[in-house]
Amino acid sequence: MLNKTILIVEDEAEIADALVYVLKSEGMHPIWESTAKAALAQFEAKPIDFAILDVGLPDANGFDLFKTIREQHDIPMIFLTARAEEIDRIVGLEIGADDYVTKPFSPREVAVRVKNILKRAGAATSPAKEAGTTDTGFIIDQQQLHISYQAQSLDLTRSEYLLLETLLKQPKQIFSRRQLIEAVWSSNHPSDDRVIDSHIKSLRQKLKNIDANNIPIITHRGFGYSLLG
Repeated sequence: MLNKTILIVEDEAEIADALVYVLKSEGMHPIWESTAKAALAQFEAKPIDFAILDVGLPDANGFDLFKTIREQHDIPMIFLTARAEEIDRIVGLEIGADDYVTKPFSPREVAVRVKNILKRAGAATSPAKEAGTTDTGFIIDQQQLHISYQAQSLDLTRSEYLLLETLLKQPKQIFSRRQLIEAVWSSNHPSDDRVIDSHIKSLRQKLKNIDANNIPIITHRGFGYSLLG
């Protein structure tokens, strides 16, 4: 986790300075930019391991910046925002963010969340876990964070990958929405279960594009979801 390059995109200098100080104290290498344009230039200049994005930037919407970054870089990202509306947090998580922090916040708390997400990502790429075929027709490669279905690659967001991986680990087990939320987001869980429904809908569509007659994610009304074993 040491020497990880953390890009902070935040237009409030006081907040950015506090985050830079705390992340440096944790052995990371923070870089601060105040605009989306400057942030994208950093990705062209050097490898970035993690991004902290303010939703309200002077030259762009943070959600749009997230989507632009995600098109070319599969790195963990979290949002910062001064808006407390639940719908904003849901949108951020639905598009694939790893976490969401509402201002005012403790810089130390943000650093802990960054460390936890990086640790989880590192565990997912452990060489002890290799690719394997399940009885459901999926091939999961935990080193490359990649899942195939019926020999065709699935283009998944980070949250979709973690959700499907959870279902694959225990086929036939019924997971409640709350259990799935806790599996995908280790902290700052969204309180609205519709987040999981949205991800399940997206996953089903991607599976349907491969085989419209065999959608292995099962809905159990009043309980949750399972994977057909």
